[in-house]
Amino acid sequence: MLIDKYDLEVLTPPCEPGAERFSAVARLVTDIREALPYLNATLRGAVYSAAGPSLTWTKGGHKGAFHPYQIAVSNVQDRDAAIREVEGLVKLVNRTWERRAEIRPDYETRRRPGPMEIYRLLPQTNCKACGQATCFVFATKLALGQVDLRACPVVQEPQYADRLAQLNDLLAADLPAVGQRE
Repeated sequence: MLIDKYDLEVLTPPCEPGAERFSAVARLVTDIREALPYLNATLRGAVYSAAGPSLTWTKGGHKGAFHPYQIAVSNVQDRDAAIREVEGLVKLVNRTWERRAEIRPDYETRRRPGPMEIYRLLPQTNCKACGQATCFVFATKLALGQVDLRACPVVQEPQYADRLAQLNDLLAADLPAVGQRE
């Protein structure tokens, strides 16, 4: 086990008092930097930076951040859920570390595409066929991994074939969707 001891702090972001969203931070006694490339190899849609070193991962609208002596989660609905999320991330690091002999570490730095980058390639019809109010809302949710590109029937039409190919390339990082479990 890599992480066996940590201090846990749960807070509401200072910039949003009363926002009813929570963050949790596990301050680690153990340096986990060596585990980050293994997490990078196994977490779909993770964004790794060797320079930091750090790794961020968005799943289900919650953002997790891994640093050498800290694991944090943000945008969680309540205090108990924030605690469960960060405890789950600690367990994930430990499971990944225990399996490191089976995993080829990945040191490649990746970046998630931004909403505007995605929006520029969408048809921009605001037709709501995808279930979202606008194409920009859809692009934002797509960037966060909360929806799938196939939810937009318009971009699947033949006249948008070039844009669809570009979007598929842009989203090739295989972003996780809400509710998926590793």
